[in-house]
Amino acid sequence: MADVKHKILVLSGKGGVGKSTFSAQLSFALAAMNFQVGLLDIDICGPSIPKMLGLEGQDIHQSNLGWSPVYVESNLGVMSIGFMLPNPDDAVIWRGPRKNGLIKQFLKDVYWGELDFLVVDAPPGTSDEHISIVQFLQATGIDGAIIVTTPQQVSLIDVRKEVSFCKKVGVNVLGVVENMSGLCQPLTDFRFMNRDNKDITDEIIKCIKEKAPEMLDVIACSEIFDSSGGGAAKMCSQVGVPFLGKVPLDPQLCKAAEEGKSCFIDSKCGSSAPALKSIIDTLVASHWHEELASMKE
Repeated sequence: MADVKHKILVLSGKGGVGKSTFSAQLSFALAAMNFQVGLLDIDICGPSIPKMLGLEGQDIHQSNLGWSPVYVESNLGVMSIGFMLPNPDDAVIWRGPRKNGLIKQFLKDVYWGELDFLVVDAPPGTSDEHISIVQFLQATGIDGAIIVTTPQQVSLIDVRKEVSFCKKVGVNVLGVVENMSGLCQPLTDFRFMNRDNKDITDEIIKCIKEKAPEMLDVIACSEIFDSSGGGAAKMCSQVGVPFLGKVPLDPQLCKAAEEGKSCFIDSKCGSSAPALKSIIDTLVASHWHEELASMKE
């Protein structure tokens, strides 16, 4: 770990809020900036990173230097228990000590080489894995944690616990990302139903083309989760941690994650990619601007 310049934990209070999607896209974005990036998946019981990086079916290889990460590109390596399962449908039924032992192995026996960033995708909550990764990494320093949440109170309640955990173990909170902050997609991507649940999408699109063609480029947004309590922004102001921004629920981002692709390579993720890029650019400019400047030289 001494050859890893910066270590970032990606945490969440609950599962299903898009933490692994954020970890994957953060790694893609940092690699696109020409940084040397490692992505470590320590979600032992639910490893989704191989799928989201397009690496399903890949195996870990052993060298004289240790385990070799699986590479998406020459500057983006990945390690996950998902590469070690004979059957991807097999459940990992391990007690804490065995999980902790594997995490220690990932950190000790994987030859990452020199890295600018190691992104650690942790399981939801504040369990054994979180205590272990903090203890193992603190000797060489942790830059901090990014916490991912959705806007509703039932998620934010657990994010407060995640912030409390970070403060108790001495990990700096780099900020909170509000994911799935409303559904945003082109109007023409919606399906339209009448009151009898009959699909009338074709008729509606035809009408728009004939009567209001300018509507074809409109992005429609709708609140999916209740954010009347102020969402992540209000919570951040109450607990004294940075609010990094909102990322809308974008079906194209979901598709990119399913296909193991970066959302930044084309314009399909028109709602989510700009929001993610703004958050990541802000993080890099605030915490790692010197490294970014050296990459541009």
